[in-house]
Amino acid sequence: MEPSTQPTPACLACGTDSRSVPLLRLEYLESAYYICPQHLPLLIHDPGRLAGLIPGAERFQASEHHD
Repeated sequence: MEPSTQPTPACLACGTDSRSVPLLRLEYLESAYYICPQHLPLLIHDPGRLAGLIPGAERFQASEHHD
């Protein structure tokens, strides 16, 4: 479900709303999504795990790890 259709914005990964944690808004394919700071690394490092939550996320490339 797209967060923009929810009455209160919530993290797309865990469902926590903005009354509990700060949320970051992102836009993709003309839709708004929200993610909390705890799950931002998921979006950056392993976005494929967001498949089913963001359209096409299974095709997103993970960041390269820098050692």
